[in-house]
Amino acid sequence: MSRSGVAVADESLTAFNDLKLGKKFKFVIFKLNDSKTEIVVEETSTDSDYDTFLSKLPEADCKYAIYDFEYEIGSGEGKRSRIVFYTWSPDNAPVRSKMVYAASKDALRRALNGVAADIQGTDFSEVAYDTVLEKVSRGPGLH
Repeated sequence: MSRSGVAVADESLTAFNDLKLGKKFKFVIFKLNDSKTEIVVEETSTDSDYDTFLSKLPEADCKYAIYDFEYEIGSGEGKRSRIVFYTWSPDNAPVRSKMVYAASKDALRRALNGVAADIQGTDFSEVAYDTVLEKVSRGPGLH
């Protein structure tokens, strides 16, 4: 449970593990349930297009997301994959929603083992592919 009293639904952990271990999904989007007591899965997807993922982030509401971020390593070393945790809290989301999501984030974040990077997004420039790539490609311990 978080400071806000919000719990993480079992389905949220299952979806995360399906992405991380089973590679069943490319991304998972989480939301608070209607009573704001539990973090639940809103959507899962196998679509590997990053723009598709970004299109799922609403302009005026908060979400959490996990994305299996793949990128090319320079000098022909091939691809790497990093699991990235997103806290999406756009500037024009309701203040109450932003507060509840901020207070509840730690409960979800602590439950998800194996996340390589955390991205806090308040506008689309902060979650743009190149911005995230720069953060994840710096390597562990440097972000």
